[in-house]
Amino acid sequence: MTAKLTKGVHHVGLTVPDLDQARGFFCGTLGFEEVGGVPDYPSVFVSDGAILLTLWRAADPPTARAFDRRANIGLHHLSLSVADDAALAAAWEAVTAHPEVVVDAPPGPIAPGSTTRHFLVFIPGGIRLEFATPFA
Repeated sequence: MTAKLTKGVHHVGLTVPDLDQARGFFCGTLGFEEVGGVPDYPSVFVSDGAILLTLWRAADPPTARAFDRRANIGLHHLSLSVADDAALAAAWEAVTAHPEVVVDAPPGPIAPGSTTRHFLVFIPGGIRLEFATPFA
């Protein structure tokens, strides 16, 4: 067996059509903090203290195409961990209160018979985001 060469996710970079909209969702709705960015690119970096997301504005947002997870190679969805069922319920309330969020799957078991619960939404800009309790 080969020794592990990595120790987890360093950060996740996402292309978004509108930086202010993405910053508002992650910082305003989810409580992330803005921790940096590259103005020349342009980008904004946000963190919840456990994960760093780098949000990069598409070069030409009006002509950018939304990612089709079933037809394209790449990120299918991003899953964020919550502590427990109460935290999942709080995330559901906060996220679905946002007027530009579209629900993909309401809260429920991640698989039949599983104690792990989750929900999926499309956030402003169209990225598919999951919130999930820990695997038992």
